[in-house]
Amino acid sequence: MSAFPARVDILIVGAGLSGLYQLYHLRKLGFSVTIFEAGGGIGGTWYWNCYPGSRVDTDATNYQLSIDGLWQDWSYATLFPDWQELRKYFAYIDRTLDLGRDISLNTRVVAAEFEEATDEWLVRTQKGDIVRCQFLSFCTGFASKPYIPEFKGLDTFRGRLHHTGTWPQEGVDLRSKRVAVIGTGASGVQVVQEAAPIAQQVTIFQRTPCTALPMGQRKLDIEDIKKMKEGQLKAFTDRKKSYAGHSYDFTDRNMADCTPEEQEELYKQLYARGGFYPLFAGFREIYTDAAANDWVYAMWRDKVRARINDPWLQEKLAPTIKPYPFGTKRLPLEQNYYDLFNQPNVSLIDINENSLTQITPKGIQTADGVEHEFDIIVLATGFDAITGSMTQIDIRGTEGVTIFDKWTAFARTYLGLMTTNFPNMFFTYGTQGPTALSNGPTAAEVQGDWIIHCLEYMRAHGFSRIHAKKEAEEAYTKLVGDLGDQGLWMKVKSWYTGANIPGKTIQHLNFSGGVGVYAEMCRENEANGYEGFELTSGRVSSGPPARSML
Repeated sequence: MSAFPARVDILIVGAGLSGLYQLYHLRKLGFSVTIFEAGGGIGGTWYWNCYPGSRVDTDATNYQLSIDGLWQDWSYATLFPDWQELRKYFAYIDRTLDLGRDISLNTRVVAAEFEEATDEWLVRTQKGDIVRCQFLSFCTGFASKPYIPEFKGLDTFRGRLHHTGTWPQEGVDLRSKRVAVIGTGASGVQVVQEAAPIAQQVTIFQRTPCTALPMGQRKLDIEDIKKMKEGQLKAFTDRKKSYAGHSYDFTDRNMADCTPEEQEELYKQLYARGGFYPLFAGFREIYTDAAANDWVYAMWRDKVRARINDPWLQEKLAPTIKPYPFGTKRLPLEQNYYDLFNQPNVSLIDINENSLTQITPKGIQTADGVEHEFDIIVLATGFDAITGSMTQIDIRGTEGVTIFDKWTAFARTYLGLMTTNFPNMFFTYGTQGPTALSNGPTAAEVQGDWIIHCLEYMRAHGFSRIHAKKEAEEAYTKLVGDLGDQGLWMKVKSWYTGANIPGKTIQHLNFSGGVGVYAEMCRENEANGYEGFELTSGRVSSGPPARSML
């Protein structure tokens, strides 16, 4: 017999912050709710991303849920918690809110099909179980489909080879090993910082230099925690009004109205604060004005180059001429990444000049014919991000449409929450939401609240089906594109636009108008009775109570 009910009102896919937030609130409202989670534990990305150095890039004040009774008794030990501390936070959420009884772990959803005769979804797991639900909510995040380039000889390597997104739960010992790191995004930077102090040799294979900002990591003492608690409610309120979902926002001043001295002083202060302050608390026009963007890049470049001894490495890691507009790729936060290149055991290979030709049994061969021998190869090669989390699942809506076909051609959504031809199916922190340009917990709550309120409204008014109208979807998708075109996003190959995946349609995949604007759009949509959606009369069942999942 199945360990979960055969039918529920709402099935949630994914037990990260979004899924847990929705489970808690929907269950309180009397809906029968179940979460299917592919991993062996809750936490979403913090279950899978357990590689050395894996750490959140949002500060402790902002990386938590605002549920009353939850935040008051939780305190992080560090300003930027690592994956181990984040797992403790998720265990605390589970323990405090008693969520585990409605979560089925090690349950990967592989297919879902909408049955029009009943207005229900039939969801199939990898183990062959089938569950019916009236509403289906995908909380799979934007980075759950790892991308591994088609390297020649990938399967021949005799050492250990792992993608950071599927790192072994038992860990990998890097001590005294020869380590290759392919990729210089956030996970690549974090692995290098952990490997360099203990490995025999660390070699970074770089295609595009990252523009990492100083993290400003530190342990939190009693006074830090007391101050955070005193300002926590205000932070929760402020983050839903800001551009990026943090409790701080852009300055009200225009760059042109400030003297060069004032500009310098502002960014000096922002850099001193660490984290994303230089990105989201400085001048707003750095995203839209090329000259302003040049100025910020030059400031970053000079700070970084001052930390690197070798002139060749200075140019490779912080080029004189910016390789792409500052802030248009996800900026890693670093602690000592650039300083590590001064160590004799750390080296860099620019694969634009000396390409990676194949993986060999002993290591990696480059275009110059040299075979570099390694014990461990780390693939920090990113993800088929944003759309890939859902297109990897066989999801079939009305008229024979699959989500893969629809979003592979050109992704369209309405409010980044639903898509035409897929009734009663929601998704969060994904396609055309604030997503990559926002703090995860903030987006989880803004979008989660819309879904929760929508389901309440449908039950109260006797509706059984909600479907995004095509014209509303077209208008919103155009808005996403128009807003994106006002910025500099298309001037770089990035997973923000799908350009990191060969053959993937390049388009704006994030709502770049800001979390505050997006949240207001969602509130207005609620107030207007879910304008742009077609709601069909019927009756939403409260369903049987969900049985224990464990």
